[in-house]
Amino acid sequence: MRLSELHPVFYHARKEQKRFFRSLADMKDRKMFSKRKDESTYLFTCKKHQSLLRRKLGSSDPRLQENKVVNLKIAAEAIDGIVIRPGEVFSFWRVVGRATKAKGYIEGMQLSRGEVKTGIGGGVCQLANLLYWMALHTPLTVVERHHHSFDPFPDEDRVLPFGSGASVFYNYVDLRFKNETENTFQIKLWLTDRHLKGAIYSNVELSFSYHIIEKEHAFYQQDGKNYRRNEIWRKTVDKRTGDVISEEMLLKNNAEVKYELELCGV
Repeated sequence: MRLSELHPVFYHARKEQKRFFRSLADMKDRKMFSKRKDESTYLFTCKKHQSLLRRKLGSSDPRLQENKVVNLKIAAEAIDGIVIRPGEVFSFWRVVGRATKAKGYIEGMQLSRGEVKTGIGGGVCQLANLLYWMALHTPLTVVERHHHSFDPFPDEDRVLPFGSGASVFYNYVDLRFKNETENTFQIKLWLTDRHLKGAIYSNVELSFSYHIIEKEHAFYQQDGKNYRRNEIWRKTVDKRTGDVISEEMLLKNNAEVKYELELCGV
């Protein structure tokens, strides 16, 4: 057992230690992070996506969904319009900063250490999910991405493959992608009454599009617990001919299922 698991004091001390070391590591690389914004929208669309602001998540308190909307609005405004120039790295936390009451963040749902909890700024993982999904449809290189080791809620209103999201926790559990191309990209984000919406644009039209597919999805049981696994693959398609240029596996997911399953054989 790790020291951080023995008592909450050790856990919180370990969190602050990790945050300190991440801040130190970023100091020497601070020039590479994207931070400039452009209010005018770039002309060429790479990917647009939207996700429902409110959906049933097990027996969770509906008020947390409303609080999440508040938190998402603040975080989305911090990112909206940011550009990622050649050689730059987009970092979720470098742009959004720490979620605090002073900034207007309120209590929302968080997934931490295998449990559903509440905390200031809870719910912004939905924004990280959106950004990660859109980035997969661009030439941007994902250099840091984390995902929960457990599956907390059944697939009610889920439209994306299981395991295609991204977990963020200030500041050492981050979502980062690097622009290793010669083009410049721009992120735009906004909220409607029902959806969180986003788009990634480019300053030039791209020759390729990207299609994400799921393979090998299955539920299974091991040592008396239920698990879920799959693979996420990406196809690169020539826009002019429609030919598949390449196909690659991006990641494998394997997570403990925290809800009741009603499937034969599980």
